[in-house]
Amino acid sequence: MVYAIVRAGGRQEKVSVGDLVTLDRVPAEAGSTIELPAVMLVDGDEVTTGADDLAKVKVQAEVLENLRGKKIVIQKYKNKTGYKKRQGHRSELTRVKVTSIA
Repeated sequence: MVYAIVRAGGRQEKVSVGDLVTLDRVPAEAGSTIELPAVMLVDGDEVTTGADDLAKVKVQAEVLENLRGKKIVIQKYKNKTGYKKRQGHRSELTRVKVTSIA
């Protein structure tokens, strides 16, 4: 089993070939290919974590679509003062499919 830990949008994701992963928005069009930087590579019993070895590792992913996440509602309320505030937020996301780890 070959998998890699990649850095994507301020987080780290565990990916293997064929996985669908949702990341923070990547500036790429649907159908294009992006490269994700590897933090760790596991190939069977062999674990690669050295910076020099990881510079040679290429994790390729195909951009499937750009989408928006679920709406988050933020509400603030203070009793007896008439203060209430409502705010919403939707994250900009990108769904990718990992095509190769080499």
